[in-house]
Amino acid sequence: MFRKTLTSLLLGTTLLSTACSKQADKASPAVREQEATGNSNAGSAATQDLPPHPERAAEPIDSVIDRKHVDLAAKPTDSPVTTTPTAVATGYAGLAKGEKDSSGEAYKNYGQNPWTSADKDHLSTFAADVDTASYTIARRKLNEGALPPAAAVRVEEFVNYFDYAFADPTTGTPFSVIMQAAPSPVNPARHILRVGVATKVKAEEARKPANLVFLVDVSGSMQSPDKLELAKKSLRILTQNLKEGDTVALVTYAGSTRVVLKPTGMQHKARILSALEELTAGGSTAMGSGIDLAYQQAMQGLRPGVTSRVIVLSDGDANVGKATHDDILKLISGRVKEGVTLSTIGFGTGNYKDELMEQLANKGNGNNFYIDSIDAAKKVFEKQLGSTLEVVAKDAKFQIDFDAKLVSRYRLVGYENRDIADNDFRVDTVDAGEIGAGHQVTALYEVELTDAGKQANAPIATVRIRHKEPTGQKAIESAFPMIGGPVASFANAPADFRFAFAVAAFADVLRGGEDAEHWSLAQIRDVAKGAAGDSADRQELVGLIGKAIALKGRSASR
Repeated sequence: MFRKTLTSLLLGTTLLSTACSKQADKASPAVREQEATGNSNAGSAATQDLPPHPERAAEPIDSVIDRKHVDLAAKPTDSPVTTTPTAVATGYAGLAKGEKDSSGEAYKNYGQNPWTSADKDHLSTFAADVDTASYTIARRKLNEGALPPAAAVRVEEFVNYFDYAFADPTTGTPFSVIMQAAPSPVNPARHILRVGVATKVKAEEARKPANLVFLVDVSGSMQSPDKLELAKKSLRILTQNLKEGDTVALVTYAGSTRVVLKPTGMQHKARILSALEELTAGGSTAMGSGIDLAYQQAMQGLRPGVTSRVIVLSDGDANVGKATHDDILKLISGRVKEGVTLSTIGFGTGNYKDELMEQLANKGNGNNFYIDSIDAAKKVFEKQLGSTLEVVAKDAKFQIDFDAKLVSRYRLVGYENRDIADNDFRVDTVDAGEIGAGHQVTALYEVELTDAGKQANAPIATVRIRHKEPTGQKAIESAFPMIGGPVASFANAPADFRFAFAVAAFADVLRGGEDAEHWSLAQIRDVAKGAAGDSADRQELVGLIGKAIALKGRSASR
């Protein structure tokens, strides 16, 4: 498997991309955009909620693993497989791949991870991902009375939207790691493995000074309350939460670009707020030149000990300009090497270009968020400001090493667009993911145990994490073994485990997952409800599952 690359096209056209290949010993998954079935076999999972508590973190067994411990050289060579890109319509998970609806929204279908035999390939490798845009997009669609497009659903971005309990990291590593397993509530022949990784939350006063450039799309397509006006309100929230030592510049782009406000310190906060208030929409969209101008402003404040970041706020609908998509990605990549990262914040519906916004953030070593409300803006720019702005682990890769004596086969649920070839785990020039202070990354696997695994009740895997320090070039590797074997029943698993499974299962159903085809949304809702506690975010998910049940029932009756 190797990371996906994008083909070059002019901005304003439908973005074409190549999908990643799977390893030669894995079957290439067919891209599925079929409508999920109704809610047969609905039932209530036996759940017993447990009080929230930090889970015991796995202890690192080494800080640097020598290559002799895992013979990666013997892995088969990857061979590329190209799939047709997807542009999907709003409202149905069953649209055929390549079909596009009149709204003009664009999403990329990355396929679904296949089942892998552990005796042929016991390593599962992927990059960290802390983006949450996919969940917020789906929430908006469901609240507006429509099922999200299947290609808009990225399982990992659903799961990572929510907070889970972690112990503090142990000495010598920035990571706290949890590995837990339990029987699957939807298939008695399988188990669920949860791998959770978190970094320590950093107090606001300990955060590095930030050199920020707000790059705001003020083209005509942004002229609605849920686009430019919500973007302005979001930036006001961010500005109000910045501290002394931070600076803000404001650049806009439409048919042309301009610097509205040069880098300005927090002692002139009123000047920043006033500049935001005066923004209005109109004209076409020259994103490429806007990004270039924003980087020019960011470079002025580039200095040691300061976080420098461009924050793009747009619907992603770029329709004019000389720069190609590939030109923009090369520009972003070059600026990352100089120390300026880039995050994207999406707004609006009808013409939203999710794939573009995601890929810009990926290349910029930043985050991709979607904001559909003031509450969402507060979550990103107030509650999670430290993790949004400050990276603590760069190019973070995860490698799960399954014990083939205990595990027959496994399937990673999600992270299809974060796939990394096993052989590239220790190739430090391969781009991976960034993790901020206080970020959490959760991955879930479906696994089938061998006869020995069913009898042993022993640890079934180890997770290795490889990362660089924020300004470092040399990677550090640590390994964390699973502590203990699977619990006896799903009901006995911790509440965080059960809730994370419910989120992943819900997303897998929404995207038309083959393995989730006959899973009951009613049962998944019961699992989520039993593990939600008094969290408003978790209770919201329970309600969204109910809306999906109603919408799927309505669709099936047509």
